[in-house]
Amino acid sequence: MAVDVLVIGGGNAALCAALMAREAGASVLLLEASPREWRGGNTQHTRNLRCMHDAPQDVLIDAYSEEEYWQDLLKVTGGLTDEKLARLVIRASSDCRTWMRRHGVRFQPPLSGALHVARTNAFFMGGGKALVNAYYRSAEALGIEVLYDTPVDAIELDDGRFVAARSGARRFAAHACVLAAGGFESNREWLREAWGQDARGDWPADNFLIRGTRFNMGVLLKAMMASGADMIGDPSQSHCVAIDARAPLYDGGICTRIDCVSLGIVMNRDARRFYDEGEDFWPKRYAIWGRLVAQQAGQIAYSIIDAKAIGRFMPPVFPGTRADTLAELAGKLGLCESTFQETVSAYNAACQAGRFDHTILDDCHTSGVTPAKTHWARPIDTPPYTGYALRPGITFTYLGLKVDARAAVHFGGRPSENLFVAGEMMAGNVLGKGYTAGVGMSIGTAFGRIAGTEAAAAKAARHRPDGTGTRLPTPLEATT
Repeated sequence: MAVDVLVIGGGNAALCAALMAREAGASVLLLEASPREWRGGNTQHTRNLRCMHDAPQDVLIDAYSEEEYWQDLLKVTGGLTDEKLARLVIRASSDCRTWMRRHGVRFQPPLSGALHVARTNAFFMGGGKALVNAYYRSAEALGIEVLYDTPVDAIELDDGRFVAARSGARRFAAHACVLAAGGFESNREWLREAWGQDARGDWPADNFLIRGTRFNMGVLLKAMMASGADMIGDPSQSHCVAIDARAPLYDGGICTRIDCVSLGIVMNRDARRFYDEGEDFWPKRYAIWGRLVAQQAGQIAYSIIDAKAIGRFMPPVFPGTRADTLAELAGKLGLCESTFQETVSAYNAACQAGRFDHTILDDCHTSGVTPAKTHWARPIDTPPYTGYALRPGITFTYLGLKVDARAAVHFGGRPSENLFVAGEMMAGNVLGKGYTAGVGMSIGTAFGRIAGTEAAAAKAARHRPDGTGTRLPTPLEATT
């Protein structure tokens, strides 16, 4: 006998969909590709949710309006976003935490090293792993069935309608389905194909590290593409962060991120700077640095700071390379000593006197050097000096399925009546490029809840005598 709603995936978006469908009265089966101990996809490595709010709310200070949130998103995406869907996510972020708390999620103020986000982001107590565990406990209490070690490799469709999913020899029929199985960031061959070969003859993707789960191979994305689903996004665009070059190939998570970039300078293996390190606040710019490093020779770069920066950023899991002189640091990093010192000297000479304040867009900038440093520019002149080798760290990819406000998968411009998608598999509708901290969880939560509600409604409509029925309101509609 077919289950009412089948949810494919095991992270935030999938769990939100499963819980909403169950609350709407549907029977729910969730299929997670990973074993139980690795459940949760990339959500286990998250730590906060970007939230719109018009006044202070428990762990959130001041206000963060819809328009400010939209402008922040518009800036980082360079306009490559669907405004209607983006604003849907923004509005949904304003009241989802009450529902999240009902399912066991707890929040806390940001740690002191989490720069600039006390006003905009609500942090999960215990991080993403605690959130995942809370949702799974709630799912179990509500009677949602979960099957681990069950990667779905095929979808059966009938003219755009979902019929069943297959995992090897097993077949799972359902009246409606939510796809929330992540992107293709763990698929090295697909990343290689997407990024291609650069002018130097390098294959940049060969040097990428994967910040998140090893289970996001993009199998369902490939299957949906082959089935004629409407797609959106550039396969080379992703949440791509500069991380410690010593990070593991998978599951390094947040602790491998290097957060001191804006407090010093970054140079490539030729010991030359290549981008403005102080362009904007770190939460709005950290996710462009992976791509910037990927465009450098050998896909490696080096973040250089002096003693004045220590204590002003969240330290990564591995200590940096330290030295008492710049020449010594260049040698330890394997960089040309003369070029290294020339680059630092030119930067130091260009720094204009100002009032340094790393909590605001201050007036410490450079003049007469390329690239410029717009804010937080102070000479690197106080030992000991520290360097971190950087590699591109892929979090999730932006190629995905085109959706509408109901989270429906589309075929030839027509929405499916019973197949929906949430999370990374559709994030490219909102994120054409770039990123700002916490917005991925906002997208997954908003569209996960919508997809689950719509899937339950699709099942209910299918069982009415006339095959129509009344559609349940989405979480956003229910509050407006």
